[in-house]
Amino acid sequence: TTVLYESPHRILKALTQFRDVFAEDRQIAICREISKKFEETVRGNAQELIEHFETNPIKGEFVVVVEGYSKK
Repeated sequence: TTVLYESPHRILKALTQFRDVFAEDRQIAICREISKKFEETVRGNAQELIEHFETNPIKGEFVVVVEGYSKK
């Protein structure tokens, strides 16, 4: 499992890179505004999250959690 911080202006680029590098079924959780009033967590694979953030406002601080490698 990998945990990293990403800024709002780079989140789509990061997700695109994840989609291109990781297996397409690798799960990712993006947590926005942790411990604040508008906290939100979105889960899915990279493509699903790209589609989500293309249609929803990208605001706040992001913590990205990428599922670890699995031999399945």
